[in-house]
Amino acid sequence: MSTEIVRSAYEGFAQGNIPAVLALIAPDCEWIETEAQGIPTRGVHRGPAGVAEGVFSKVPENFNEFALHPERFIESGDLVLVTGRVKGQSKAGRSLDAPFAHVFLISDGLIARLENYHDTALWLEALHA
Repeated sequence: MSTEIVRSAYEGFAQGNIPAVLALIAPDCEWIETEAQGIPTRGVHRGPAGVAEGVFSKVPENFNEFALHPERFIESGDLVLVTGRVKGQSKAGRSLDAPFAHVFLISDGLIARLENYHDTALWLEALHA
């Protein structure tokens, strides 16, 4: 069941249906992005509004094209590990093709926590011409 919730989030994001994705995020969700300077989504974001403002809104601000390509889902109880690649074209005119690992905690049918691991060097290269 946890994997289905996570798959739904990726599908909604791919379709541009951000309200559907936000509906899968718990009110007290902790969404953890990189701490690296220069990454627009950096930091910890809380709840659907925090994720919408601090993460999802940064995508069109910084990319002309952006897509997550999840490749593997590994479920262990309430935890779901997803590995894949993120691909895009930044507003700086650079391509992004980088691996990611997302670790989701599902609680009461909602995303209670996300930890995002990615290659920050590749992100910085794409974002800053």
